[in-house]
Amino acid sequence: MRVRTTVVAASALVLCLAVAGCGPDGAGDKDGKGSGKAATSQPPASASASAAPPEAAASPTPTSDGRTLTEAELAKAALTTGEVPGYEVAPLEGTDERGTEKPEDEACRPIASIINGSPEPAPAATVFRTAMDTAEEGKDDQTVVTEILTSHPKGGAEELLRSVRDAVRACAGGFRTTSEDGPSTYTGVKTLPAPGAGQESFAYQVTGSLEGVRVPLVFHLVRTGSTVVTFYAANFLTETAPEVPAALVTAQAAKLP
Repeated sequence: MRVRTTVVAASALVLCLAVAGCGPDGAGDKDGKGSGKAATSQPPASASASAAPPEAAASPTPTSDGRTLTEAELAKAALTTGEVPGYEVAPLEGTDERGTEKPEDEACRPIASIINGSPEPAPAATVFRTAMDTAEEGKDDQTVVTEILTSHPKGGAEELLRSVRDAVRACAGGFRTTSEDGPSTYTGVKTLPAPGAGQESFAYQVTGSLEGVRVPLVFHLVRTGSTVVTFYAANFLTETAPEVPAALVTAQAAKLP
């Protein structure tokens, strides 16, 4: 399946503005802080193709020493253009300001934190990247996947994955948040198939609501040692869930030291 997500403008925030206004009133879009260009999506050819595209190779067995990487080391470990055929990788601009969504149910806090672009527990260093489909350059609905690379003190990376797994189970029926942009409603959370990568891999979908329309947000977390990479994709035009390409996930996991 080809992933269609919004192109993130330089002035946009990381994730929060991509889903700002997901509440019933659409407050984020009304004040001009919503997502940038329109997004579309095509359905997967089959369920098995969605779970593991045949062209994706399994990542090698990681040999991490568990070090907490510095920001410079994270940047070096991040994917670059040319390492995954057909994708241009670049730093994500406008990441100094993060989202402010706070869930009404504390059990859903790990999910809201990632939507804010600030995975918890707080990382020692963070690097943001976007991967864009070069075949669609210049199109309003160019394919984009956002990456958040975070390094953590001892035990922090494992705690991040564990807390997100627990939150996905606890918040399966959906949850509500409040933020500076107003309330947001997420109608459901569910686990997704995840291609094997790194030492630990987990994928899930959060379904938002933008002016009454379902908005699927897909996240894929991969851990190697004390480093976690969070991949994000969204679909703002149809209710079809986007897909984070397994080729990106495995290639990035293979670069983590």
